[in-house]
Amino acid sequence: MEILSTVSCCSNISPSLLVKGIANQAPSKLKHVEPVKKLHFNNLVPPLVAAVVALSPICSTPALAQTVDIQRGTTLFRQACIGCHDAGGNIIQPGATLFTKDLERNGVVTEDDIYRVTYYGKGRMPGFGESCTPRGQCTFGPRLTDDEIRLLAEFVKLQADQGWPNVASNGD
Repeated sequence: MEILSTVSCCSNISPSLLVKGIANQAPSKLKHVEPVKKLHFNNLVPPLVAAVVALSPICSTPALAQTVDIQRGTTLFRQACIGCHDAGGNIIQPGATLFTKDLERNGVVTEDDIYRVTYYGKGRMPGFGESCTPRGQCTFGPRLTDDEIRLLAEFVKLQADQGWPNVASNGD
């Protein structure tokens, strides 16, 4: 009966050799000797590191991050803006929608422009910033933090660039 065994007791045969022969046969009568294929940890390091990095929460993909921002932006928009700007429109002043053509016509081109209008207000739109002044220009409702207004500005710009596909007043 042939079995595989590792020879480690004989000084003339390396312990790293795999011996194929009869279990009780003397080393001098071995039929075949093959080198042992060692599994080196160094060979496993690159795939293991790649797997850890790919699954790490610090390596989120931009698409995932954008999805989270769209969800947070949608929630904030529904809480603070949708009353007047349902689906990017404007029920108070039809020429001041959140669609790209109207934003540009009204001098609101960048996220920073949208941030300023949201923070301080403009025309009939009240400001929502925590330090908005003068008092009459600011909302009487809850104020938004700087981070919330920045997220809203990013969200509004993204939606305007895409024609407002992600927001509806009656559901997700």
